[in-house]
This record gives sequence, structure tokens and C-alpha cells, in this order.
Amino acid sequence: MKRSIATLAVRAALFTFFTGFWAISVNAPQTATAAEKSAPVLRAYGPGGPAPAMREAATVFGGKKGIRVEINAGPTPTWKDRAMQDADLIFSGSEYMMTDFMQKDLPGLIDITTIRTLYLRPAAILVRPGNPKNIKGIVDVAKPGVKILVVQGAGQVGMWEDVAGRTGDVRLVDGVRGNIGRFAPNSAEAKRLWNSDPSFDAWLIWTIWQKESPAAADLVNIEPENVVYRSCGIAITNLSQQKALAKEFCEFLQSGEGQKIFVKWGWMAP
Repeated sequence: MKRSIATLAVRAALFTFFTGFWAISVNAPQTATAAEKSAPVLRAYGPGGPAPAMREAATVFGGKKGIRVEINAGPTPTWKDRAMQDADLIFSGSEYMMTDFMQKDLPGLIDITTIRTLYLRPAAILVRPGNPKNIKGIVDVAKPGVKILVVQGAGQVGMWEDVAGRTGDVRLVDGVRGNIGRFAPNSAEAKRLWNSDPSFDAWLIWTIWQKESPAAADLVNIEPENVVYRSCGIAITNLSQQKALAKEFCEFLQSGEGQKIFVKWGWMAP
């Protein structure tokens, strides 16, 4: 009996030790090496849509140059205060978004002479895996019994109306409007709603979001006569102390290697 108790005590002690060691190893903060700390850092800020392609491009470019390129992405309110302090680059999810950055969100920050449009992506319809409502285009989205999710912000203000109204069919616009179940303020919130509320049948968004989460939705192309496109752009800030390096990164994004990365994530080659 005593031996059994002693054995159990030893096992418990070993379990506590190894569990604690594992927890420390997993939760230990990652510390940068001396070389990483001394390497130049470019800081770029922008919306979530272009972020997957931007992050991959930043990793490739950083490896080539021996620097770090930090991509800070998400809804503008989550990063704009930091950007006003240390941003080298600002990227956008549409032309009007870049203009809003210039005029409202980030006044005086962007060097407007450096703005360049990088790539376009088309609007599309995301549907539940297997496409249970058999949606084949925007006309089907306007039919009775379809619940739609759209974004009213973050590069998509009025995008659903541009798609539905492109051919001048007011009945199509009215049908789509009547089926919209939620106007999300940004794509991140729309993604949360899509993943948490299965009552949505269709999500009108850009093709790139299906590339990011292919298991969450199937992609249905919008009819050619209705499809619209919006861009990703980038600009150097007035406060950057590394303008030459920032310009090199912008040029890399438009190079053959950069283009392959963006096309991989659903953007269109020029």
C-alpha cells in the first residue's frame, strides 16, 4: 500500500513537472535575435483584404534584403493611431479608401506623389460548401428565400449596388436589397457573421476572401456583365525615415515575383 502511494506521488510530481515545462515552453515569449533587433524594420498598415498577399510578399522581400517588414492589418480604427506614429507605408483596399486615408483617417501622413495602384480583384458570391441553394450568379441571389450578407464599408461601400445595378435593371437591385440580412461594417465582421450564423446563404464579397478560408465557402462567379473590380494600392508616408527602402518594397510588389504572390491570393495579373 505504501509503495502504491509513493508510486502515485512520484507520477504526480513528474506529471506536474512536465506539464509545467510544456506550458512554459509554449507560452514563452519569442525573443528577437541580436541581428533581428538591429535589422531595419519597415512598418506597413492597411485593411485585412490585401493582408495575406502583403504578408507573404513582406516575408519574401524581407528575406532578400535582410530586414523585417511588419504588416499591420485590420479595420482602420485598430491601427490608425500607431500608423500616425511610425508607419512607413500605407496600403488600401480600394481607390476611395486611399482617398479617405488622405483626407479623413490619416491627414498629412501619406505622400500623395508616391501612391500607386497595384492589383485589382473582382467581386464574387461566396456560398455555403456544396452550394445548397444552387446559386449561379447575382440573379439567383435576388430570388425569394435567399439571405445575403454584404459589407457597407472597408472598400465596399455600395459595392452590392454597383453589382446589381450595373446593367440598369432596377428589379434586380430591388430584389438584392430585399434579401440583404445584414450590412457588416467591415470584412472582418462579415467573416465573423458568416462563420457564426449559418442562416446566411450568400456573402457578396471579393474573391480573395475565399482564397483565405476555402473550407468555409464555395465561390460563385458573378455574371460578366455585372461584375465590378476594386484595387489594392500602396503609398509611402511623409514621416518614413526609410523612403528608399520603402520604395524598393513597392517596386517588389509590382515585380514578377510580387505579382505571382498576389495572383496566388486571388488578385488579377495586370
